[in-house]
Amino acid sequence: MEYTNLTESAEYRRAREELRLAEIELMRQRERVARQRRELPPGPVMPNYVFREDNGTVTLDDLVTDRPFIVYHLMYGKRQTTPCPMCTMWIDGFNGVAQHIARNVDFAVAAAAEPEDLQRYGRERGWDQLRLLSCGDNTFKRDLRSEDEDGNQDSTISVFVRDADGAVRHHYTTRPRMSEDIQERGIDLLAPVWHLLDLTPAGRGDWYAGLDYGRLVSGSRT
Repeated sequence: MEYTNLTESAEYRRAREELRLAEIELMRQRERVARQRRELPPGPVMPNYVFREDNGTVTLDDLVTDRPFIVYHLMYGKRQTTPCPMCTMWIDGFNGVAQHIARNVDFAVAAAAEPEDLQRYGRERGWDQLRLLSCGDNTFKRDLRSEDEDGNQDSTISVFVRDADGAVRHHYTTRPRMSEDIQERGIDLLAPVWHLLDLTPAGRGDWYAGLDYGRLVSGSRT
């Protein structure tokens, strides 16, 4: 198979064909894993946590409808005195596709930060399509292991569903650190940045997100 209308060497075409077949197998493996995730048995019934917002409070029971409810746990609050740059990168992306996500599921960001701090940061980043929930005064993050006993935070994503009897159940939670040798790649599929970098010869290298660029200031990006 030729991949462009340019002159490709036989060596390039052989290597590219091997890569194409490997990419196909990776896609099929992702589909198998996604099916396993969908077919998980019912998880535990959730406590009815109370979250704080600018305009009052809302419970988990209020938040979970007949659609799946996805929560991204932002590392911000308690021992995490400044927002996590990587979490910020992920949430920047979620905000951009929020209207597409909303066709099938409900989505929110939860953090241990105080409501006013969380809302202010969201406004600075331009997160105008996301619901931001403060949960620093309940055990939501501790129970889902995105916070330890000392208040250290971890990035995490969780999914909740309402069962046929009306109970809100935990369906799935994962985080970047999936094993000793997978420290920060466990939720890479949620961020296109990694995949674009991985298309290049240099790959992602030691690239790391920062808070010193992309922030909205007076209506324009710095």
